[in-house]
Amino acid sequence: MTHTMHSDHPITRERRERFLTRQSVIEMRARERARALLDPGTFREMLGPFDRLESPWLPLQGIVPQSEDGVIVARGQLAGKPAVVMAIEGAFQGGGMGEVSASKIAAALALARRDWESGQAIVPVLLLETGGVRLQEANLGEAVVAEIHAEIIALRRHVPVIGVITGMIGCFGGMSITAGLCSYLRRHRSEMVEEYRRRLGTIDPAAPPDGPALRRIWPREEEMP
Repeated sequence: MTHTMHSDHPITRERRERFLTRQSVIEMRARERARALLDPGTFREMLGPFDRLESPWLPLQGIVPQSEDGVIVARGQLAGKPAVVMAIEGAFQGGGMGEVSASKIAAALALARRDWESGQAIVPVLLLETGGVRLQEANLGEAVVAEIHAEIIALRRHVPVIGVITGMIGCFGGMSITAGLCSYLRRHRSEMVEEYRRRLGTIDPAAPPDGPALRRIWPREEEMP
């Protein structure tokens, strides 16, 4: 009598292959998330690791810094539209915001606002995974996070600012206010990259920030309260 191994069953094999080849947003690092979200071949990192933009305060407290200070800023195309993605690395200091990392986000938002003011459309996307401001840089970090808030409010006059909570850490502290200021916020449910790309790619940069077209992309029940 021949016994068929359970793992050789066609349905089991198909599920296993799908599991092994999936692109889970939760399992990715920040740079991988930004690269996967943008159209293939369009990812262009701003102030990357070779620019050595590190926190000057962490080594003074015996903490090894990271060369991009835990924030990835990338420009590229999203469904053929110009986009800027700001992704927080939750694996570094719990995604905590310091002076340098928060400044990178604030500057990217400011540049996007200037693009709009000069007539150049661009879609801003924040990939959030952070415990808030680092205790090691509390006052400095809070000050720059306030700049992020101001830039989001200014940018929303031109285009919806999209926030996606991408990792297991969540989004807390001062950065929870950042999430709350986004025009639309998507919480993760172990979504795959292609689902994000499908939704974000249908955004019309010229649409009103609170218009019905964007509500169809992010139904009310899928938003954060």
